[in-house]
Amino acid sequence: MRHIDLIVVHCSATRSNQNFPVTALIRCHAERFGFTGYHYYITRDGRTYQTRHEQLVGAHAVGYNQHSLGVCYEGGLDEHGNAADTRTPRQKRALLRLLRRLKKAHPDARILGHRDLPNVHKDCPCFDAQEEYSSL
Repeated sequence: MRHIDLIVVHCSATRSNQNFPVTALIRCHAERFGFTGYHYYITRDGRTYQTRHEQLVGAHAVGYNQHSLGVCYEGGLDEHGNAADTRTPRQKRALLRLLRRLKKAHPDARILGHRDLPNVHKDCPCFDAQEEYSSL
């Protein structure tokens, strides 16, 4: 059984006015990695999909995949392609629900945004996940 000590929140880096359904994510990751890199994906309508079993190592945070889970929400860019917190109210509720459940299952895990990891030069997930979920 993998020991999880990190939950990394990501965005799909897709525009808020363009759909990127779970099937598109799976296809994109299959082409890049041969499998889906995130463990969970939350679409704009608030649906949460488990896209990779938690016991399988993901491909979402170089150097941290062995002991982490990757959670991604659809969006992260405004309609012009600029980094922005584009989470819908449904996504925010679903993400909070999922992170509570994951923290219960993995109480030692810290929750960070992808951008909070050392040597990451991205805005992902385009909001301060570490601060927002610090009380979990």
